[in-house]
Amino acid sequence: MELDDDRLLRYSRQIMLPQIDAAGQQRLLDSHALIIGVGGLGSPAALYLAAAGVGRLTLVDHDRVELSNLQRQILHGADDLGRPKVASGRDSLLRIDPGLEIQAVPHKLEGAELEAACAEADVVLDCTDGFEARHALNRASLATGTPLVSAAVIRMEGQLSVFDPRVPEAPCYACLYPEAGEEPAGTCSENGVLAPVAGLMGCLQATEAIKLLTGLPTLVGELLLVDALALQFRRMRLPRDPACTACGPSTARNDRNPAQP
Repeated sequence: MELDDDRLLRYSRQIMLPQIDAAGQQRLLDSHALIIGVGGLGSPAALYLAAAGVGRLTLVDHDRVELSNLQRQILHGADDLGRPKVASGRDSLLRIDPGLEIQAVPHKLEGAELEAACAEADVVLDCTDGFEARHALNRASLATGTPLVSAAVIRMEGQLSVFDPRVPEAPCYACLYPEAGEEPAGTCSENGVLAPVAGLMGCLQATEAIKLLTGLPTLVGELLLVDALALQFRRMRLPRDPACTACGPSTARNDRNPAQP
């Protein structure tokens, strides 16, 4: 996709940033982001990736829009009730920029199909809310060497990290939550969530994805914890687990070299 006069004007405020400039904007236009889940996290993440000029977005979600979604899933509106979320999401993104390439996948990606989708992408955003799905996506990220931006939100709390298998000493999601360990506490449907907290975490996901695509430093090797009730942000080091069953020495891992700025 060419950075023509119209796009220079559209992205002018972003191009002014010395960390982005025209070369970085062109990299965004040439990039492909795979978004798994277009609910509370995926909605704001997809909206800001589209608005920022990521040229190709693939939306994956097998659910349809329900009334209880509208409190936080801002890609969708009342007129979308009953529609597949990926169809509603695609329409919303194309209203922002009809020139983007938006692919809608209305079913779960598993096994070889999930790996193939990750291999085609430059970055994957984990916007799911299930332990099993997160681990499957982590394994696909490791197998293909595709960086993974993972966020979670529940009640008034959120967490965020970037797992980049191209960095040899970087941890993976299973280093944080072992596959055989106890499942993290519940989902939004079981515990509730404050709407803007989902928006905050999804926006941070989009920010980390853009930084990664343009060669800027990210949260690789760190975990960001957000307490919206106390309005506190805490960063903690997240080391790689040498005994990890997903990325440890006895497992296959695609350590491609990271893209350079």
